[in-house]
Amino acid sequence: MESVDLLANVTPSETRIALVDNGILKEVHIERQAKRGIVGNIYKGRVTRVLPGMQSAFVDIGLEKAAFLHASDIVSHTECVDADEQKQFVVKDIAQLVHEGQDIVVQVVKDPLGTKGARLTTDITLPSRYLVFMPENSHVGVSQRIESEEERARLKELVLPLCDELGGFIIRTAAEGATETELIQDAEFLKRLWRKVLERRAKYSTRSMLYGELALTQRILRDFIGANFSKIHIDSKLCFSEVKQFTEEFMPELTDKLVLYSGSQPLFDVYGVENAIQTALNSRVNLKSGGYLIIEQTEAMTTIDINTGAFVGHRNLEETIFNTNIEATKAIAQQLQLRNLGGIIIIDFIDMQTEEHRERVLESLRLALSKDRVKTNVNGFTQLGLVEMTRKRTRESLEHILCDECPTCSGRGSVKTVETVCYEIMREIIRVNHLFASEQFVVYASRAVADYLINEESHGLLAELEVFIGKQIQIKTEVYYSQEQFDVVVM
Repeated sequence: MESVDLLANVTPSETRIALVDNGILKEVHIERQAKRGIVGNIYKGRVTRVLPGMQSAFVDIGLEKAAFLHASDIVSHTECVDADEQKQFVVKDIAQLVHEGQDIVVQVVKDPLGTKGARLTTDITLPSRYLVFMPENSHVGVSQRIESEEERARLKELVLPLCDELGGFIIRTAAEGATETELIQDAEFLKRLWRKVLERRAKYSTRSMLYGELALTQRILRDFIGANFSKIHIDSKLCFSEVKQFTEEFMPELTDKLVLYSGSQPLFDVYGVENAIQTALNSRVNLKSGGYLIIEQTEAMTTIDINTGAFVGHRNLEETIFNTNIEATKAIAQQLQLRNLGGIIIIDFIDMQTEEHRERVLESLRLALSKDRVKTNVNGFTQLGLVEMTRKRTRESLEHILCDECPTCSGRGSVKTVETVCYEIMREIIRVNHLFASEQFVVYASRAVADYLINEESHGLLAELEVFIGKQIQIKTEVYYSQEQFDVVVM
C-alpha cells in the first residue's frame, strides 16, 4: 500500500519540506526567510501622485516607500500569449488610466531595492502548478514554450470550458502532458483563491494586503493538488495553525491529514531525511547489491557512472552487470528527483553484451522516471553505449541551494600537489628577483608546502636556488593558507 507523507520542518529563518514515499525521500524544498520578498503580493492601494512626463504613478500600498506603477504595467501581461492575441493590448497615456486619490488593486512584480519602492502592475495573476489565473479576462493563452501544436490545441480545449465570469487562464509550460482532472483541480483552487481576494477587497481598507504570496508549505500543497497524502506532519505550532487555516479555506480535503509533530527527536531525524539530504550532497551513491553510482553535476550537463563494486552475482558476469544496471535505474530516478537535477543527463551503464538486456534496462529506467512530477525524455543508447536523457529544469538543484563553490579548488574538484606548488614558488622567486632589488626573500606558505620546502629531500633544491640568485630564502608557515596559496615577500 502506497504511503506518501509530507514533512515540514520550520524554524524562524528557514522552512524545509520533504516528500517521503514509502520511507524513501523523494523531494526536498527549502526556503530561507532572508530571501523571501513581496513579489506576487496583492494590495489595495491608493494613487498618491501621477507623473505624465514619466508615464508613471506612485501608489501607497502601506509600505515604508511608495510603490511605482508604470503605464505599461496597467495592461495585461502578454509574455505567454500568442502573437496574434497580443494585438488587443495597447499602452495608453497614464493620465487616462489613473488619477490621484484613486483606490486601485495592484500586484508587486519587483521587490523594493535601496531607495526605490516596489514596482507594481494592475494585471493581477495568480499562479498554480499548471495554470495562471487572469481575473476579468475571458481568453485562454498557451505558453509559447509548448511547441507541439497538437498538445497546445488539446490543452486549450480542456481549459476553455473552465473560463467564466471570474476570468481566464494562461496554460503554463508545466501543463504539457497534464490530465483533465489535474487542470480542473488547479482551476478550482485558483478561483477559490480569487473569490477570497474579492471578499477582502470589499471588506479591507485602503493600504491593505489582500493576498500574500504563499509560504513554502502552502505552495507545496497547492502544487500537489490531488496527491494522496497519508499525513502532513508539521513541527511548528504557528506554521500548523497557518496551514490549517489555508487548507480549511482552499483545500478542505487535506485538513484532516494535518498532524502537529511534538516528538522529542527532530522530525527529519525520525524519518531519516537529515541523513538522506547529506548523502544527496555526495557524488557516490551506494546500491544495496554492493554496486554504486558516481553523480557529477557540471554547468553543461550531469553525468552518472554505474559500477559493480563488490557485487559479483550468482551465476556469471553478464548477470551481475545486468542486475546492477537494473538496480541503478531505480536509484537514478530517485536521485534525479531528490537532487532536482535538470538539463542534459548522460548515463554510463556498465557495458551489456545483449540487445535484450539493453532494452530491458531502458524500459526499467523509463518506468522509474514515470513517477517523476517533472518532465523527462530518454533518448536511448548512443553509439558509444551511453544513455542520453533530459529532465526539465524547474528550480535550483539541491547542491546549488545548499553548497557553494570550494574556495580552495574553485570548483575544479582537485588541488595542485605540494610538489607542484613548491616549483611554482621557486619560479616566482626567480621572476621577482629580476624585477626588484632585494637582500632576501621570505616565502609564506601552507604548513604542508612549508614542510616540504625545508625537509631534507627538497632542501637541496632551495639551497641551489639561493646559490643561483645569490640571495637568502626564508620559509614561514601560514596555518590559514590553503595548499595552493603562497606569498613571496621581498625584504
